[in-house]
Amino acid sequence: MYEQDYIMRLIKEMIRALLQLIFHIDTEFSMEEMLKDSEVKATLDALLDMVNEGKINEAENVIYEITEDCEYKNLETALLFYSYLNEKPDEFLEKNNFSRDEVQEGLLEIVSRYGLGSIVDTFLE
Repeated sequence: MYEQDYIMRLIKEMIRALLQLIFHIDTEFSMEEMLKDSEVKATLDALLDMVNEGKINEAENVIYEITEDCEYKNLETALLFYSYLNEKPDEFLEKNNFSRDEVQEGLLEIVSRYGLGSIVDTFLE
């Protein structure tokens, strides 16, 4: 229980720091207020709908596909996706064959693609 809470807080702070450093986004606002690009918003909305339907693995596969090109708008989408996923209770994740550790691993994979692994490593030390 405590370990999962720690991982959840760690993920939240990593995402918050990356969004502020790269996109100058304050995570205290709602996602609608944060997103300026309507294409990013539409993509994110579709992914979040998949999560809510329990299709987390499928949504994560989409994240992996769209971040292959390393465009920063797709990094923004991925960070907000993992932020949303991280807010889901452990029971929801487990019910849909996902775990808090997989949230962290997916996030680490994506930021590493963008050459930001050293920033995340700082949080993990």
